[in-house]
Amino acid sequence: MTHPFDSAIYLDTIDTNTRRGRTHPEWANMVGPFGGITAAVLIRAVETHPDRIGDPLALTVNFAGPIADGDFDIALRAARTNRSNQHWILELSQDGEVKTIATALFGIRRDTWGDTEARPPTVPAPEQIAPSGDQGRVVVWARLYDMRFADGALPGEESQPSPSSTTTLWVRDNAKRTVDYPALAALCDIFYPRVFLRRGAVLPAGTVSLTTYFHADQQQLDSVGDDHVLATAHANRFSNGYFDQSAQVWSRDGVLLATTHQIVYFKG
Repeated sequence: MTHPFDSAIYLDTIDTNTRRGRTHPEWANMVGPFGGITAAVLIRAVETHPDRIGDPLALTVNFAGPIADGDFDIALRAARTNRSNQHWILELSQDGEVKTIATALFGIRRDTWGDTEARPPTVPAPEQIAPSGDQGRVVVWARLYDMRFADGALPGEESQPSPSSTTTLWVRDNAKRTVDYPALAALCDIFYPRVFLRRGAVLPAGTVSLTTYFHADQQQLDSVGDDHVLATAHANRFSNGYFDQSAQVWSRDGVLLATTHQIVYFKG
């Protein structure tokens, strides 16, 4: 049987620069589909283009309007191709109305000097933390993941406001689907809105713009396989109905796979 993730990112080729996909109920969010699955399908769209070079380096997704249940079209074009990188522009639309605008940077990675200044959080191994199903009571898509919170779990009905917005958790696909670039794009949006934790309650909120930087090369992704990854996120400022969020996704052996930043609207 086709995995729910692969069903959700499956695309029909309409012509060279147009792909057609469809929403899936397994990935429903508070309004429209889970933003991570939209990011994943945009990465997949570029991956299927015959002119694509290299692997994802960066993706910025602007969620201009809610995506309705049903079919959608993705128009994509390479705005510029250089020797080692390629810049893409994508528009996701339904019935001629643009719902999502994105830019993607793909590139050929070279063997150079490297270093990671960031350090992963120190937390117990995933085997030492009980799985949590709490997030599944708020959104359907969360039931597809094995989430094990080391810090900052989803607030309950009697939770109090928290002085910290940090959440750290181990996470992997429940069916142990291996991590590829579309899956990594989805994992970068795995976090519930930080305002829930700060206010101690579930409030209306949604991502407006999401940028992801892919640091892992293919060999490092292959090393992750179907294992848990360590994801941590925090907000920097809440102001005038918006807050930002910065996050990191690490492999079990301490490789920084991706970093991500987003701006989120909220009410209350």
